[in-house]
Amino acid sequence: MAIQVRDTRQKKAIRAAFSSAARPLSPEEALQEAAAHVRGISVATIYRNIHALIAESWLSPVEIPGEPARYEVAGKGHHHHFQCERCDRIYDLPGCTLQPIPGLPGGFALTGHELFLYGLCAACNQSPA
Repeated sequence: MAIQVRDTRQKKAIRAAFSSAARPLSPEEALQEAAAHVRGISVATIYRNIHALIAESWLSPVEIPGEPARYEVAGKGHHHHFQCERCDRIYDLPGCTLQPIPGLPGGFALTGHELFLYGLCAACNQSPA
C-alpha cells in the first residue's frame, strides 16, 4: 500500500521557495520566501515540511562545517558549495574538477570527498562593507 503524501498550500509554498532560490536555503530563509506566498506560515511548519520533503527525497541536506545544515532540491548530482562570508548565503558550484584527487597516497581507494569554498558572492563583492 502506497503512502499518501499531502501537498498542502504550505508545502507548495516551501517547494516554490527552494525551487526559485536555486541554491541551498536555511529554514529561516525558506520561511522568509514561503511567507510571501502563505501568510502566517510558522517556523514549525517549515521544519516539519523540510523533514517530510527529505523523507520524500525531494530535498537533501547540505552539511556546512561548524554550522546548521541548509537544504537544497535533491537530484543535482555531485557538486560543491560556496559560502559568502558577508551575507552567509550558500551557492552551488556545478560539477567537480577534482578527479583524480592530487596527492592521494598509493594504494588508497577514494570513496568520496567534500569541498566547501568561502569568500564573497558577486553582490557582496560589489558593495562596500
